[in-house]
Amino acid sequence: MSNLREVVQSRTTKLWQRLPTTIDQRVRFIAWLSLAGQVVIVATGGAVRLTASGLGCTTWPKCTTDSWVATPEYAMHGIIEFGNRLLTFVLAAIAVAAFLAVIRFRAQRPDLFWMTFWLGMSIPAQAILGGITVLTGLNPYLVGAHFLLSAILVVLGTVLVYRVYNGRSAGLGVDSLMVGLGWLVGLAAAVTIVIGILTTGAGPHAGHDGDAADAPVVRNGFDPINMQHLHSYPAYAMLGLSILLLIWLIAVRRGLTLRFASALIATTLLQVVVGIMQARLGLPEVLVGVHMVLACIVVSLVAAVILSFYNSCQVLPGPVPNDAVEEPATLRS
Repeated sequence: MSNLREVVQSRTTKLWQRLPTTIDQRVRFIAWLSLAGQVVIVATGGAVRLTASGLGCTTWPKCTTDSWVATPEYAMHGIIEFGNRLLTFVLAAIAVAAFLAVIRFRAQRPDLFWMTFWLGMSIPAQAILGGITVLTGLNPYLVGAHFLLSAILVVLGTVLVYRVYNGRSAGLGVDSLMVGLGWLVGLAAAVTIVIGILTTGAGPHAGHDGDAADAPVVRNGFDPINMQHLHSYPAYAMLGLSILLLIWLIAVRRGLTLRFASALIATTLLQVVVGIMQARLGLPEVLVGVHMVLACIVVSLVAAVILSFYNSCQVLPGPVPNDAVEEPATLRS
């Protein structure tokens, strides 16, 4: 027993010593994985809804009352829904990796420590919310809350990536009026997403409560045509405000913010085109899925624009000496 304890302690110590003590390529890679994972889960969750696979697993946490995995009875719908559930474990692994990647220099960068912590805590929160959504028969408001939480996590992942590359904020670098304009862009984006969620909940992709193609759809009761028009208004407002911001940025030559704002406008224009196409073509599943993923990219770019208003610490933390890093209690004798 003593030998086993020594082996475990030795291997744990070696693992601890291999963890990053500063921001290096490993930390940057894992930060990008954290952000990408939040976008991918939106894409797979969209596939569940758009293929009417929301109840491909009829209960939670099991897939069916008698099985933890998908069964042939539910065919492809079960595979899609169960596959989306399995992705949760991938996100959990990424979250653990991100937490471990920053834990040794947490005293120097507590902001990164807490962001990875909350990204990790979001995994069970999303799983529980998804389980409640299934147990309530795909309530459209809960389905929408699932997406809204994902959008918030995309923002958090964006902040993580940005701060890994640029350090902590160190005061405003632009006029406060420009910051106000940027937050108006963010507000318009948030309103667009919320109304978009309600629009989806009013339409044919709100979620099927059965496996058959003609199964009834659980909807929120709003008129889908009116909701489509209402959804477009804050989107156009966001585009107009973004263009105004871009013109201002060109005048003041704020390079990093200018690049983010340009990417935001390009993505928003693409999003507008996709939105118009899907409305004209009767909401084809592929275009609706693209619309959802683009929404996440727009949210990420809005966050990046606002982050870039602030000056960053010029010097990122250097390597932390081994003797200056507290080891976990389990490694101490």
